[in-house]
Amino acid sequence: MDISKEKHFNMALQISNFKKALNGFEKLVEQTATQKRDERAGLFIHKEDAIDYDKFYASVQKLFGPDVKDQDLKRFYRKLCNNTDAFADWCEIFGYFSSEEDPITSQLDEENLVFFVSRKRRILISGSRRRDVIKSIVKVPHLDLLITATQKGLITVFNNQMRVQTSTNVTDTSWITGCDYLLQLKRIVATTERTIIVWDYKAQGSSQENYFVIKPMDHCLLCVCVVPLPDHLCRDDILLGDDGGFVNRFTVNSDDFGIKQAKSKRKLQNQVLDSKNFKSVKRKLHNDWVMKIRYISALNCFGSCSLDSNHSLVLESLKRLEDNLPVREFSMPRGANTFCYCVKANVIVTGGDDKVIRLWHPNISTKPVGKLVGHMFSITEIVTNEKDQHIVSLSSAKVFRVWDIQTLSLLQVFHDSQGGPGDMQIYSMIYDANHGMLITGSSVMDMYPLTRMIQDTKQVPHTHEREINVMLYNKYLHQVLTICSESIIRVWELETGLQVYQILDPHGFNIEVTSAAVDESGFFFATGAYNGTVRIWDFGSGQEMKVLPEGKDWKEEEHCLQRLVFLKAQEKHQHLVLALERNGTIKMIQGKEDDIYLTVIWELPDVVPFLQDGKHAVHLRVSTRDRNMAIPFPDVELIVERNASQPSNNPAMDSLRVNCIDLLQVEGYNLIAAGTLNGVILWNFVTSTVKKVCRLEDCFPVNPDLHPKHFKINDILFLFRTPECARRSSQDSICSSSQCESSKGPQSSKGSKQSIHDSEVKGEQTDVTVGEQQPVDKKHPGSANLPEAQPPILVTAHEDGHLRLWTLEGRLLKDMLPFTKHSAISLTSLYTDSCTRILLAGNVEGHVILCNISSFLDPPHDEKKFKQLLSWRAHSLEIIQVIYVEEKQVVITASIDGSVRLWHALNGHYCGYFGQRRLFELSQTSDFILPCDVTEYPIEIKEESKFTEKQKYEYPLIFDREKWRKMSSMSLLFKRTPPKAFEVEQDFKFFRSLSSPKIRRYPLEGFVTENREAGIVFGSLPIYRISSPTSLRFLPLIGVEAQKDSSDGITGKKKGGHVQHEKVSRRRSLKKNLVPQINLASSFFPAIPK
Repeated sequence: MDISKEKHFNMALQISNFKKALNGFEKLVEQTATQKRDERAGLFIHKEDAIDYDKFYASVQKLFGPDVKDQDLKRFYRKLCNNTDAFADWCEIFGYFSSEEDPITSQLDEENLVFFVSRKRRILISGSRRRDVIKSIVKVPHLDLLITATQKGLITVFNNQMRVQTSTNVTDTSWITGCDYLLQLKRIVATTERTIIVWDYKAQGSSQENYFVIKPMDHCLLCVCVVPLPDHLCRDDILLGDDGGFVNRFTVNSDDFGIKQAKSKRKLQNQVLDSKNFKSVKRKLHNDWVMKIRYISALNCFGSCSLDSNHSLVLESLKRLEDNLPVREFSMPRGANTFCYCVKANVIVTGGDDKVIRLWHPNISTKPVGKLVGHMFSITEIVTNEKDQHIVSLSSAKVFRVWDIQTLSLLQVFHDSQGGPGDMQIYSMIYDANHGMLITGSSVMDMYPLTRMIQDTKQVPHTHEREINVMLYNKYLHQVLTICSESIIRVWELETGLQVYQILDPHGFNIEVTSAAVDESGFFFATGAYNGTVRIWDFGSGQEMKVLPEGKDWKEEEHCLQRLVFLKAQEKHQHLVLALERNGTIKMIQGKEDDIYLTVIWELPDVVPFLQDGKHAVHLRVSTRDRNMAIPFPDVELIVERNASQPSNNPAMDSLRVNCIDLLQVEGYNLIAAGTLNGVILWNFVTSTVKKVCRLEDCFPVNPDLHPKHFKINDILFLFRTPECARRSSQDSICSSSQCESSKGPQSSKGSKQSIHDSEVKGEQTDVTVGEQQPVDKKHPGSANLPEAQPPILVTAHEDGHLRLWTLEGRLLKDMLPFTKHSAISLTSLYTDSCTRILLAGNVEGHVILCNISSFLDPPHDEKKFKQLLSWRAHSLEIIQVIYVEEKQVVITASIDGSVRLWHALNGHYCGYFGQRRLFELSQTSDFILPCDVTEYPIEIKEESKFTEKQKYEYPLIFDREKWRKMSSMSLLFKRTPPKAFEVEQDFKFFRSLSSPKIRRYPLEGFVTENREAGIVFGSLPIYRISSPTSLRFLPLIGVEAQKDSSDGITGKKKGGHVQHEKVSRRRSLKKNLVPQINLASSFFPAIPK
């Protein structure tokens, strides 16, 4: 009794202490809310006992102890700061939140499920017989083909678009029980109850319907699978399971089909082969039907399951089929209908008539490592999703259940309710990892897509409901900040894509936020609105820190802020922000530690009126006003001559209105560059000058008829490489194009896309933020070994779609039109990495251009070293900001379509968008998907290797029809004059050549052609060309008798004396020179009738 009383007393004491803690927590919340209301109203006076987050966290820890987590308390404090009147529940500091939605309704939300059942696609098997069903479905991943076999003999091959590529109809009396793909023979094997069918699906014409039939078989075949043998060419092993409990290993070679195919193509139709001529082994492993057989390459063994309760599953190597040694057996009640293997989890999943899914370790057959219970009917099929670690099981009642392998939890249940009573059974099921789809076969083929595939490819990405105005990246917190035109600030985690917090109406109701910037440390960010107000916030908590109120005499939108840049303050707890207004004014805003209000400490003087009339430079002097603190850019005044004319409202002044700015603060340089319609205004605070540089009129003639905004500069960026980065780049080797492997894509290259990222040193970062270069004040002891820093370069993005690179003197180094699938498109955004090795650009049509500038920055700035590597369509509308994250090698794009998307920088593959339901997967995957509003594939620019020479081609031969006409019929024999003896015809050609004939300059070498050992004197006999006779009637006869006959024939003819004398003298010369006396005329020429 004493122990029970003590427990009761301790319980009552704990409850009492907890109630006291709750009362103290409520008072703390009320004090904090009151303080925040006073801060917003401007009535709060900063004191030592003011409650900030650190004091709030310490107070809560004192009340509730160390059980409160920092992340939960941060979320609660952020909520309290944003809305002081909101209901505060103490459960939230412990990580428990009350949801207004019904948990059951939220769980049943289709977009939270694994498969999007309502997007199911159904394909009817055309050409199948009545009441035919799909008995087997096989996926060939490396060919991206799908093979289906129906029970009554229709074998169909589908391509990756699920269109019928080819099909055949097996005219066999028995039903088909299974099919598979022969990897080495590249044919399809199917099994019927008594035969094996081998079909060459790639055959053309009439032979497409031809196939080989291997029979007879000892037992009824029930299942089949192919053993992949990469080391054996032209050979495949087939595993067969039958109704006798036997597992057969059948070996087929290409010679078994190729030799007979070469004899006669007509005899090929339904060629029957004797099964005894094939090598086969078999062993009885089960006492009942073999229901499923698979070969598991990861385990280097095969598995077969049966309805036998004692020998339900056998898992062994192929060698055990040739002997009688014991095998690994798994036993389960009522046997197993199906099984599969998960490689990542290293478990074998089985299911059968006992309605229980069991998970087995491959080496432990005594007891399963896990059980999944929930099916009400027999389990007929089980497949795995390796990527998501899911198990999909199917029962005989057409009920699907999706399980998580790691947690053994049920994720989704859905039922195929379509079809009549005859369509109740599903005979086959596979998971297509290439397309993220579950495919089932019954009387039709149904395809259930993954929800994430529908969300990525079918649903329009949306991060905000309105267009994006600003996007920033905090590289220290690894978070992305986005602001839309509805003035909603949202902060996202880069690695997961989850939203951290949001701020509604940060500058007041219905006031649009137009610009923002994050400071060097990543702890603060500033926002600017269209009414000219500026606010500084704590990045981690979203708490407002300081504010620049609106001026009394300001006109609406006159002081709209287009750009904000944080400057590095010389003193701690000070803030300096450089702001660009829409009217072109550049001013510096200061924030002190003990003041919640920001103040404007100086404005750059308006230099536009003094840079006209051919004047390109104006000198500056430092103002004499005293400053309480050192500022990076001094307050300056223009040095103007006294007789200078007063500035007037000249229309040419509009061409010098500032559109964009960038700054450079490094040792030896203190610059502000401002982009205008037709040039750059460069403020140099080291030399105390302001110049008008980068004028296109000074580089090439400009058409005066063009629109004034044709060459407008939309964004400007300094390209400067610090000595440390230059040393790092010189040590890193850039791989050549022949050594780099290009990523998969429709237009791939062997270029240096990979080399840029290989040259980056992982883990090393420099203090460079978006669009700006921060000062490097650290002096390295080994700075003497560092290479000298090269002068900075300016890059401008123009309205005409060109990228132009300039020196500080205004000399044009490179004028480039980025390659996309469309014509010149206006560029809107620029970005570079910390070491200035790559350059990113975005345009109005939503394209992202990735360039390699690592070698170009080194003198003498060779144009050929500026290389575009990649281009892809990221959005269907204008891109307002593009950011490259070095440590993750991803690109973030923001567009006016309201979405912020993530892409792989190596190949332009789509990762997802901020605001989607599933988490990001930043690891490089083989899945290639595109958002639904983008149809263009990434383009990789091919780079020509410096080691490859252009191949020289000889000119082709052209058929000469004129010479061919002269050679027709007997024209050569009668019309052409006979050539002289030992004379070669050089002009006698079938073709006329475009190149000059090759003449041998060296004599031909002699060689011995005889073979005395074999008794052969000549290896080849020479062939001499004899002159053609004028007529066959007067062919000379060789010998004395032939001479007499010819003389008699000549005297009987009425010929002229001149011709007869010529013939007689010719025959006399032949009589003297030709011996033996043989008549050869009849041997060479046929007799001609008189």
